[in-house]
Amino acid sequence: MKMKLLLSRRRPSESGTACDASRSITQDVAVCGLFAALIAVGAFMKIVIPVGADTMNFTLQWLFVLLAGLLLGSRRAFRSVTVYLITGLIGFPIFARGGGPAYLLRPTFGFLLGFALAAWAIGFLCEKLRPTKSVTWFFTTLAGFVIYYGMGILYFYMITHLLASQTPVEIGVIFGVYCLPTMLPDLLLCVLAVMLAGRLRPAVSAALKA
Repeated sequence: MKMKLLLSRRRPSESGTACDASRSITQDVAVCGLFAALIAVGAFMKIVIPVGADTMNFTLQWLFVLLAGLLLGSRRAFRSVTVYLITGLIGFPIFARGGGPAYLLRPTFGFLLGFALAAWAIGFLCEKLRPTKSVTWFFTTLAGFVIYYGMGILYFYMITHLLASQTPVEIGVIFGVYCLPTMLPDLLLCVLAVMLAGRLRPAVSAALKA
């Protein structure tokens, strides 16, 4: 009899825990899917910048990556960008120049990897610092900015030096030709992201806690 009473007392809490876990998973899937879609849309909002024999694209992807980090926290932000990257590598044409696994061999793919690392870093810093001033929020985006471009330069250098089909490009050239033209616009997007996040944060926080 006592055993039955104990079991009956546990069931409501266990049921509540299961419901909470299910709701959390559903919420994560929805949020990550939404931001992955926004990053994909941002890829098509682009300005093509000719750089010698090749081109670079200034897109709004970075804006949505920044917002993911500022609003979602490290785990959800990283998952959102990862979902976007996996979807593009599978073959969906959601990168600035299409999609597919061959994209891994593009020297500029490192900038896409930089999105994921930057989103995680921004989210992590926001969780740890819990900033209350816009200046502090901006400095978290600067940390992501450095990671984003650092990863892009490193990957570009490695691909062009390790693959026989690629012409080796030195770091100075990568920075001056492939990074410098988009760095100032991307810094302006950092400012815009902080402004937008300040307005969106109460609504997003309430939705994530619901």
